[in-house]
Amino acid sequence: MNFKLKYFSLLFFVSAITFSQSKLNSFLKPSDTLNKSRQKALFISEASLVGVTLIGLNQLWYADYDKSKFHTINDNDEWMQMDKFGHLFSSYQLGRIGADALNWSGVSKKKQLIYGSTLGFGFLTTVEIFDGFSKEWGFSWGDVLANGLGTTLYVGQELLWEEQRISIKFSFHQTKYALQSPDKLGKSFQEQLLKDYNGQTYWLSANLHSFFKESKFPKWINIAFGYGASGMLNGSKDIDNQLLTNNDRYHQYYLSFDVNLKNIKTDSHFLKTILSVFNSIKVPFPTLELSNKRCVFHLLYY
Repeated sequence: MNFKLKYFSLLFFVSAITFSQSKLNSFLKPSDTLNKSRQKALFISEASLVGVTLIGLNQLWYADYDKSKFHTINDNDEWMQMDKFGHLFSSYQLGRIGADALNWSGVSKKKQLIYGSTLGFGFLTTVEIFDGFSKEWGFSWGDVLANGLGTTLYVGQELLWEEQRISIKFSFHQTKYALQSPDKLGKSFQEQLLKDYNGQTYWLSANLHSFFKESKFPKWINIAFGYGASGMLNGSKDIDNQLLTNNDRYHQYYLSFDVNLKNIKTDSHFLKTILSVFNSIKVPFPTLELSNKRCVFHLLYY
């Protein structure tokens, strides 16, 4: 291949990438006014995704267990409330995504809060109803309350400050407890990510600059307060005692810094979308842990 052909081939390749990125960037840019085609596509996509997810959940999760009459349970003491924090996190993040999606289609702020931010609460409550008809589980009012708190945290901040000054974030590390109870806590990393509450930490990540507008705090720096628990092989302490385990169940409290990825400046709407997605994950930082009557410093905690 001669030099001119190489040059024009490279030029064409770069131009194609630039054109594709330009089109993608234009597509991801939120509409200033109501875009009915985007709104219609969004509603169809969300309805389809929710429908497929619920059908798949019913087949993969509930089909192997006996059905029952609708019933409720009180599981507020199980898993040291870590599952409740999971509901709060999921409801908040799904609501945030729902509102952002409606903002992309140009829907008014009021409708973003009414229809978008309630996506998490509606979806998770539907799953809770499924639990109510399963003999293995049951409808938990504690879970519904946690779902409501997650949605309220999002909506309340939008009404009070018109921005999210405090976010709920998630981090995870593998633990030794999954090896002791793989059926309950998961065998693979993917299963443990969802099931092993010992390795999960939920964070309230507060943006310092948003609370102190005149300060010199960088807009991307957050202070984070975390909660976790350890020593659990089953949901109930009584069951762990029946198994004659030597594990001590205890709460964990954390103090750390974090990064607000959404406050990183960029003109690329593609990059903004990526940063928004990953903003649900706590960035590893030096962390102070208070637990089991001791104080531990972690150089990097995740």
